Amino acid sequence: MTNQKSNIKEMTIAAMCLAVALLLPFLTGQIPNIGAMLCPMHIPVLLCAFFVSWKWAALIGFIAPILRFALFGMPPMPFGIAMAFEMATYGFVASVLYKVLPKKKANIYVALITAMIIGRIVWGAARLIIAGATQSAFTWQLFVGGALLEAIPGIVIQIVLIPIIVMAVRRGSN
Repeated sequence: MTNQKSNIKEMTIAAMCLAVALLLPFLTGQIPNIGAMLCPMHIPVLLCAFFVSWKWAALIGFIAPILRFALFGMPPMPFGIAMAFEMATYGFVASVLYKVLPKKKANIYVALITAMIIGRIVWGAARLIIAGATQSAFTWQLFVGGALLEAIPGIVIQIVLIPIIVMAVRRGSN
């Protein structure tokens, strides 16, 4: 594939992932507590990381929450900024790891779970900076609750669904 065709293909995939990231939360957003637990914006960003370069995946991860706020008022700011850094980290880490690790099924999980862990740490650091700037509290309990406990359903969905989709698409493109 020529370089121009490859760039167009990556841009198209990235744009589709961005569109899904903007629209998927409407399925769960009617019940805010459920929507927050399922982390619907994370799924297309993490998927994007397995199909495009780290540059596109990180960009989509960063702009999705900001654009969604500009268009629909969610996620609330300034907390959407922390989410932007978290999801940019997902895109970067998962994409880089998936590209450099041997193409084994297990490495899809390695890339995915590593990205999820590092992304949540970045989210916590960003939330801590935001808390300092806005004079609000952000405790260890809030970090564990927001990064892990409240997100368990979304984490499970991501760990189950994303590898299945990645393997199916890879199998279909061979």
